[in-house]
Amino acid sequence: MKKQILTLFIALTAIFASAQKTVGDVKVDAKLAVEGQNLTLNGAGVREKMFMDMYVGSLYVSKKSTDGNAISAANEAMAIKLNIVSGLISSEKMTTAITEGFENSTGKKTAPLKAKIDKFKGFFKEKINKKDIFIIVYVPGEGVSVYKNGTKKGTIDGLDFKKALFGIWLGNKPADDDLKAGMLGK
Repeated sequence: MKKQILTLFIALTAIFASAQKTVGDVKVDAKLAVEGQNLTLNGAGVREKMFMDMYVGSLYVSKKSTDGNAISAANEAMAIKLNIVSGLISSEKMTTAITEGFENSTGKKTAPLKAKIDKFKGFFKEKINKKDIFIIVYVPGEGVSVYKNGTKKGTIDGLDFKKALFGIWLGNKPADDDLKAGMLGK
């Protein structure tokens, strides 16, 4: 009987352990349900700047992949979750980083997306605090929606915008190479 209880305990521990993993000091869920989409963790990593952790970025997809460009280009449901782990991130710093990220993602060809990028940056205008959670989710035919701490900030349509946005983390010139590798499960 003790052996059966021990076996059951080990099996349940394995199930719960696989439901979450810890990246940095953040528990990252294996699944994410948002905007009617049930997504699976592709990978997660830490965004560092000057040897300091800024946020944990987690990529959730419909089908796992290690190809960042293919994920960015795919017209499939997916999401990026940003868990802010630093009190040094301000709204101004975030919008500056977003601008730089779009320039890198598009090869400085942001003009066609300017209005959408400006709208996106507006979703980050409120004060950003340590432990804030942003979820950026793409749903085909609907666009990219942004949530801050569970509150929907808005939606931006267009696969072109989604490709450039996800390219910030997954493209050829990502915000952070190690974060990209983590999000791609490498």
